[in-house]
Amino acid sequence: MAKGYERLDRTLVKKGAIIDYYHDTMKIPNGNTAVWDFIDHKGAAACVAVKENGNLIMVRQYRNALERETVEIPAGGINPGEDMQTAALRELEEETGYKAGKCEFLLSIRTTVAFCNERIDIFLAEDLVKGEQELDEDEYVDIVDFSLDELLAMIDEGKIQDSKTICALLAYYRRLNSKMI
Repeated sequence: MAKGYERLDRTLVKKGAIIDYYHDTMKIPNGNTAVWDFIDHKGAAACVAVKENGNLIMVRQYRNALERETVEIPAGGINPGEDMQTAALRELEEETGYKAGKCEFLLSIRTTVAFCNERIDIFLAEDLVKGEQELDEDEYVDIVDFSLDELLAMIDEGKIQDSKTICALLAYYRRLNSKMI
């Protein structure tokens, strides 16, 4: 732990399906104590899935927290015993029906460092083969594809606000441009 900080207690407030919510009692550098919220997240994995024509496969789905549909890269939680790459490829196939012939690590992000330990590893998936979606019972996902330029414009216009999607698209853009130099 960083100098001057010490966790004195961690109390489970609520156990959830995706997250667990805790109160952390912390000793802070001035010697006082503070109670901070902490969200323990199980982790997630995602793919930037690139079709042969260069378009990227995205998913459009309703997000309860925002009360609207979003456009995102395919992503989902880690199952027990899975590594990040396996989870990313499984989610790609379940949500979009596509299997990747080639997959490589792109980047890892931490989504909300002030109170949550969520980590999402993002992979670049290429050499795609179309199959069938295998959605969960409560999952409704539309598959859409866009050019990278269209997606970057959607970020600039505020139409894409999902942090993992923005980070992934910008990392992919940077990778493409570094190969052109």
